Amino acid sequence: MKKKKIEIGYLLFSLFIIFLNLENIYFSHWKILNLFQWDFIVINLLIIFFIFWILKIKPLPLTKMQKWLCLLLSLFSVFGNSYLKIGSWNLVFGNFLIFFLAVLKIIGFIYFYQFFLGYVNGLLETDFHDKHFKKHPSIIKFLDTFQKHPFLVSFLIMILFWLIYIIAFYPIILSPDPSFQIKQYFNEHTKYIDWVIQINKNVNMTTHHPVIHTYLLGICIQIGRVLINDNFGLFIYSFLQIITLAGVLAYTISFSFKHSVSRKWYILLLLIYSLVPMFPLYAMSGVKDTYYTSFIILYVLFIFDMVTTYKNSKISWKYAIYITLVSFLIILFRNNGIYVIILTFPLLILFTHPNRGKFILILILLLGGNQLYNKILIPSLGISEGSIREVLSIPFQQTARYVTYHDKELTNNQKKQIDAIIGYEDLKERYNPEKADPVKNNYNKYTTTEELVSYLKEVWLDGLMKHPTTYIEATINNTYGYFYPNSMKWYIYHKYDNRITENNLVDYHYNGLSSIRNILSKNAIIYPYYPVVGLLSNIGFSTWILFLLAIYVIDHRKKEYLMVLSPLLVTLLVCVASPVNTYFRYAMPYVFMIPALIGLIVSNTKKKLRNKNF
Repeated sequence: MKKKKIEIGYLLFSLFIIFLNLENIYFSHWKILNLFQWDFIVINLLIIFFIFWILKIKPLPLTKMQKWLCLLLSLFSVFGNSYLKIGSWNLVFGNFLIFFLAVLKIIGFIYFYQFFLGYVNGLLETDFHDKHFKKHPSIIKFLDTFQKHPFLVSFLIMILFWLIYIIAFYPIILSPDPSFQIKQYFNEHTKYIDWVIQINKNVNMTTHHPVIHTYLLGICIQIGRVLINDNFGLFIYSFLQIITLAGVLAYTISFSFKHSVSRKWYILLLLIYSLVPMFPLYAMSGVKDTYYTSFIILYVLFIFDMVTTYKNSKISWKYAIYITLVSFLIILFRNNGIYVIILTFPLLILFTHPNRGKFILILILLLGGNQLYNKILIPSLGISEGSIREVLSIPFQQTARYVTYHDKELTNNQKKQIDAIIGYEDLKERYNPEKADPVKNNYNKYTTTEELVSYLKEVWLDGLMKHPTTYIEATINNTYGYFYPNSMKWYIYHKYDNRITENNLVDYHYNGLSSIRNILSKNAIIYPYYPVVGLLSNIGFSTWILFLLAIYVIDHRKKEYLMVLSPLLVTLLVCVASPVNTYFRYAMPYVFMIPALIGLIVSNTKKKLRNKNF
């Protein structure tokens, strides 16, 4: 009892420290009401703790790696708060008092996260039986049907719940990117062609966006134009995408059933997919990321199959063709998809000895096909290659921050080099710490390789040597939201974009159900702030779960499951290298995949341990 009181005392003190408002203390706003702040993620974890308490979950000791994870999450929390509030780490290193309080906060977070993870460990070791489902005949009948046809039942229920979004946002939700893609398909001049050296003056399309996706949008419009009208053509695209995403999500449920995941869990999955608004809204959104996410999910499930089912047995050629197709679609539907394949497929070659020959052949076909597609087919169509600036977000942001804070240390020659590549005079004004586009949009497309190398050596490297912390801050400021759950930005699309209606290019318009659209949109916008369930759409929290799953499989000596997580970890690395902080569609593959992955990994890890102990 005494130990329990001491634990509660430590917890209360930790919460007191955690809720200190370092921003107001740093700026000397000493009024008592200004000294404390609510912390979104902590409040949600406290609510989850009380749910654990109601369920009578008993805490279990943490492993060494989990304790290190608590330290890491604490650093994410304290530094993330600093960048969210003031755009720098001055709420950690601002002055001695702030540093002292920040250290106390880190300690407070460590204790709180350790306290919470103890109950998570208890939850993971608890067996929740399905017997409670068998109380009502109608539930029994539904479950019997569900178990006989998990894919079909899941698919139909999802479509039924998504129907209101499909009707309200008919024919499609267009954001700027797909709108520009449609304009490119119809050979309209867009900003993207201004960013590259055009190889054919009569073709205004570039590879900035995946060409196959651009063609898919355009061809659907043309088919609709022949059949009924442009709007119907846009809906053809939406219909295909809805079927694809719903089918893939239904497959995750069917796959979970196949791999003996608890019945409660895959019913929970069905509820999540049906009710959480991000799924139907992205099913109706014309962005390339919906297809890409669907293919990544299939790829992750394929790797899971390799780890659990085909570790010591050969896959059929039919299955090999299937995974070749899925992998190539990943490459085609997102320009950075090739990195997912390059960084993860070799792991399969090393891991699965019986299928090594097939996987080597598949990888050769994928790399060869990628080269033929990008170096022969695309140029033959007169389509210009996208700008190299897309992979230079990190150094350009670092240079922009350096110019913002240390411009007086630059030589005239260094200023000229910066000006020749990304423009110098207004660089301070263009610098947005959380979005690289304003900086890299001024990239000089005529920059030679020699000039770029010279800039990297004489300007970028020199700045790194003189002020490395400025570079570190620039990168943290542009990426912290992927690791900090309190940062929630650029979440969904719902507005009407009229770019393609200019000059009567495409007859695109919403229907008259604006009141329903407004209700659905408002609900979707505030959804991430709902207690507990809002975490399902939270990028930073999904990243934390990804790390927790990685440590879980290592602690349980199931390191092969790290291969299952590898495409999602590579996706996280891509997010870090991306131009925008906390951009939802960049993180979509692992945000959408996490719920199913928790059930699959935990269930199969516990099952193997039981079999081993038996």
